[in-house]
Amino acid sequence: MAGHRRIGSIVLGLACLAVAGGVAFSLFTKHPDSLARAIPADGSETTGAIDNAPKTLGPSGLPIPRFVSLKAEKVNVRRGPSSDHAVAWVFQRKGMPVEIVAEFENWRRIRDSDGQEGWILQNMLSGKRTAEVAPWRQGEDIPLHSDAAAASGLVARVSSGVITDVKSCTGDWCEVSADGYKGWIEQTSLWGVYPGEPVD
Repeated sequence: MAGHRRIGSIVLGLACLAVAGGVAFSLFTKHPDSLARAIPADGSETTGAIDNAPKTLGPSGLPIPRFVSLKAEKVNVRRGPSSDHAVAWVFQRKGMPVEIVAEFENWRRIRDSDGQEGWILQNMLSGKRTAEVAPWRQGEDIPLHSDAAAASGLVARVSSGVITDVKSCTGDWCEVSADGYKGWIEQTSLWGVYPGEPVD
């Protein structure tokens, strides 16, 4: 089908896991899916922002807060910084961006795009930068441009919630790739990079 492309939405769901030894229990399970399909572009604009919190250095010597991504397809998020703590929920999407907000030994307290916080082992996290497209604008499409300018050509329309790989950011625009499409998105339309943050 001719025309611009729309990269389908990511759905963050809550699923119940249940019944071990006759005792019912539940864990939040986050498992987004993506779907790509072609539709005509409608030319609408999207903006948004997240707070750029002051940074300090954590015990690791790295800044807090900072964004990282999930290294594995399945990652347990615990209520405290040890394997003795209960699992609060399970991420089921490799590459999802999370924000590190605290450190304790080899554990990292993270925040996701829903604002939920929990603890993950450091070795389950990667320094690779990814970003979620405007999760606060569910059901909307965000333009993916051919260059770092609103007047540049439209490569695709990306649905809210899609996870992208971040190649670089100027502070105003980020070069990203998702589902085989590459282009530029306004930095304030991404969760996983701070407004004004340069990324190389």
